Amino acid sequence: MIKITFPDGNIKEFAKGTTAYQIAESISPRLAADSLAASVNGTTVDLNRAIDEDASIKFYKWEDAEGKHAFWHTSSHLLAEALEALYPGIKFGIGPAIENGFYYDVDCPVPITEADLPKIEQKMIELAKGKEELVRTEVSKADALKNFTEKGDPYKVELIRDLEDGTISFYTNGAFTDLCRGPHLPNTAPIKAIKLTSVAGAYWRGDEKNKMLTRIYGISFPKKSMLDEYLVMLEEAKKRDHRKLGKELELFFFSQRVGQGLPLWLPKGAALRDRLEQFLRGVQKAYGYQQVITPHIGNKDLYITSGHYAKYGKDSFQPIHTPIEGEEYLLKPMNCPHHCEIYRSKPRSYKDLPVRLAEFGTVYRYEQSGELHGLTRVRGFTQDDAHLFVRPDQLLEEFEKVIDIVLYIFKTLKFDNYTAQISLRDPNNREKYIGSDENWEKAESAIIQAVKEKGLNAVIEYGEAAFYGPKLDFMVKDAIGRKWQLGTIQVDYNLPERFDLTYKGADDKLHRPIMIHRAPFGSMERFVAVLLEHTAGKFPLWLSPDQVVVLPISEKFNSYAEKVCEFLNAHDVRTQIDDRNEKIGRKIRDNELKRIPYLLIVGEKEEADGLVSVRAQGEGDKGQMSLEAFKDYILDLVRQETEANKMNTTK
Repeated sequence: MIKITFPDGNIKEFAKGTTAYQIAESISPRLAADSLAASVNGTTVDLNRAIDEDASIKFYKWEDAEGKHAFWHTSSHLLAEALEALYPGIKFGIGPAIENGFYYDVDCPVPITEADLPKIEQKMIELAKGKEELVRTEVSKADALKNFTEKGDPYKVELIRDLEDGTISFYTNGAFTDLCRGPHLPNTAPIKAIKLTSVAGAYWRGDEKNKMLTRIYGISFPKKSMLDEYLVMLEEAKKRDHRKLGKELELFFFSQRVGQGLPLWLPKGAALRDRLEQFLRGVQKAYGYQQVITPHIGNKDLYITSGHYAKYGKDSFQPIHTPIEGEEYLLKPMNCPHHCEIYRSKPRSYKDLPVRLAEFGTVYRYEQSGELHGLTRVRGFTQDDAHLFVRPDQLLEEFEKVIDIVLYIFKTLKFDNYTAQISLRDPNNREKYIGSDENWEKAESAIIQAVKEKGLNAVIEYGEAAFYGPKLDFMVKDAIGRKWQLGTIQVDYNLPERFDLTYKGADDKLHRPIMIHRAPFGSMERFVAVLLEHTAGKFPLWLSPDQVVVLPISEKFNSYAEKVCEFLNAHDVRTQIDDRNEKIGRKIRDNELKRIPYLLIVGEKEEADGLVSVRAQGEGDKGQMSLEAFKDYILDLVRQETEANKMNTTK
């Protein structure tokens, strides 16, 4: 007999070899029917996996991320089975579950296009209805190599060669067998609704030197109604796509001549960014930050010292060689080494700490071209970076103050739905990280305590820490329910050691400060992208690049429109004129599509009486006002927003 501990602390005995599914069924048939996977001693496994020792157990349903992962992982194998049936001779790369759905990379003897997706979906549904079991078998490395060599699948052979003997397993569903660790659903019956969403190219193992494979994306659900809701959300997401809105609102664009992943900010986009920066500068000033500026490049030795070159050298742009033999520079991949050098620029006393250095610092990382995506994945981006150098007795208080700043920003910009993610080391792979176990344990404890004291809704994710320290990431849900990672705070004992940072304590001895890395926006590029999609381009009045546009009914009233524009701009109301030779209806429609908050229509009566006819975005006509009254009205709205922002602060 084995003892099984349940999440509520209850313990029951079962026969050795009992499966997780059988344990769920012993509690209730409903639990067994709803469960998709299980956690046994902290490891997610198939429900059909036999349990041979005392264990703690937890069951995952569709509502759980682990449940969805097993569901979508099984769906990727179902996709592969359908492809193998429809395209004889097809070869398979990898087919993982992803955040929303799954994909499979394939090497097909004939091209697969978007037009082929419906017939592949139909085949998947047909196979799923067969209630095919997912059967796991553990195999030796020699047998695994033999199997896929005989099958003529070079991609699986390459993957197997990288694996250790004794760790290899196959899963079989129907006529398809795949190299896979799992976990999977017990069978395909729960998969009721499938949508293959797109076809793309993907280099094998993400390397541009390798062959381009065909990547087929899809998503699946246990109910058709869930798929219908998802497709509605997908259509809304297309309307909110920041790349589409960025073009329509004239915020940014990309040029092949400049280079992939290097955004060019247009005047309106630059104005938007500047207002976000000024907003954060004001917050930082209230919290005692000092602004610094560092170069866009640094000596290679700087990043060797910090450890970034060893970790990210392959993903960075290649070194810049100077005329001096052996002298090499790198485009800056991180701001923190530069800030460490600023801290080192003079002796520090315990009375000087905390030292809070902030910079909107642009960094460069060479992302693969297939991974670039608008502003959310670029090769050059600006971090709203800051590094705090603190004494041990200051760590908790300073970390909590940074949490306050992040929450203030979220509340001001109406990101109301968020989860704090405590990102810790992978306990089974510690060679990925630098620094002593003692320092890691202190850093992780500080984050956990700060989150507890702030009462945040938090989850713990192992293996998501930075290589030099644990962190607190903020996962935000936008207006249509998608999850984004915005804002991060990290505790770092390691860089102060690597750069030999010190301060003189009250005991007249040298001590080591602790670093806090923080970026509430994360990066300006990614934050603007998420904000665009969250608001659908309808920014709050205080942030909008253009608050007002003046629309003369005809060319005869352009002169009056210019006077209106000059008057409002003179009073800090951001105003433009649309003096195109177009009908007024067309002008109204075009500017509403540009999400301009207020349209002022001027004609003969308005000019004669010194008035403007006011039209508000999303509200329609608001009647006529004098110039003075409209100016006061707009400034009062901005003042109300600004005061509300101030009232939201938790400092």
